[in-house]
Amino acid sequence: MLKDGGRDDKPSSSPYKGCTMHITLVDDSIPFDGYSAASRPLGGAEKAFASLPGALARHGHTVAVFNRCRWGMYVEGAQWETFDAKKPPHTDVLIAFRKPSLLEFIRHADKRVLWFTGPGRLLERQATRDTLASHKPLIILTAEAQARDFKARGLRAGLLPPAVRPDFLGGEPRPATPPRAIVTTHPAHGMDWLLDLWVGRIRPQAPTAELHIHSTTLAAAADGGEIDAAMKPLADKALAAREHGVVINRPQGDFLMAVAYQEASVHLFPGHDDDMGCFTLMESQASGCAAVIRPLGAASERVRDGGTAYIAPDDDAFANLTVLLLTNESVRRAMGDEARALYQPRTWENAATTLEGWLK
Repeated sequence: MLKDGGRDDKPSSSPYKGCTMHITLVDDSIPFDGYSAASRPLGGAEKAFASLPGALARHGHTVAVFNRCRWGMYVEGAQWETFDAKKPPHTDVLIAFRKPSLLEFIRHADKRVLWFTGPGRLLERQATRDTLASHKPLIILTAEAQARDFKARGLRAGLLPPAVRPDFLGGEPRPATPPRAIVTTHPAHGMDWLLDLWVGRIRPQAPTAELHIHSTTLAAAADGGEIDAAMKPLADKALAAREHGVVINRPQGDFLMAVAYQEASVHLFPGHDDDMGCFTLMESQASGCAAVIRPLGAASERVRDGGTAYIAPDDDAFANLTVLLLTNESVRRAMGDEARALYQPRTWENAATTLEGWLK
């Protein structure tokens, strides 16, 4: 069982109160910075990486961030630098995001942390095992599901409490009329299956309901743009389904996505075996949107079955439970209220407190 300092859902005081550390975080993926999520759609893992530095800085630590941002900037008390900028000669804590090779980013680090968001089996690769054995980092996972495929074997591992950004913790649910379901999944992660279920089983039982798909790829297709050839059959199916209440939207920044969740009656989450974050599911729950999910990846860990969402064991259950939430206002209101309550304590400040406890 992983250590999870956030499962009691109660904030605690920082064990480092009055004792500051120099903490360096490093990511080597796409270009983004601490402001990106406010202005454009950003992946959940990237948003997590962008959120922790400010929380640590608010706890009094000196925080430096290195990634593929376009230029250096000061964000929420943390100094962001380009990936190739001059590194500090020493740091108290080095947090490498996703790539084990980044554990070597700074030669002199008192403590090293690997923050990993992918499937646990990827940590079992021999080269990765060798790196972990050499540096013996604290390994931060995002879900219990990761631990099923990865054994720490003498290494320290902990589960960082699920956290969401402030835009999703404020505001009130205001379901639109006609009722709408929202889906934010990657098109390759069950969208084809969901469209068939919507057209064949859900819409006939809720004939005024709409399915709002938020997808950059499908929105590009709807606008007549070029998309990957492998995605074209799915795009054609989604466009043809518009006569069945399917509405295609471009994903937006955090504030507008929070509004989209608040206006939805249900979040449909097909899930994927390799999805260990399920970040949009956390965001919709925090916004007070009930959900129907399949028990894939870490999705079941992000909800309270029967309280904040329904975990559907098969297609019939998924369709029928979706119809229930689209048509029964009292049920969806009760589940939405419980979802909001579940996520109110799940802030990045509390996640930072948990991390500090492991670094003592």
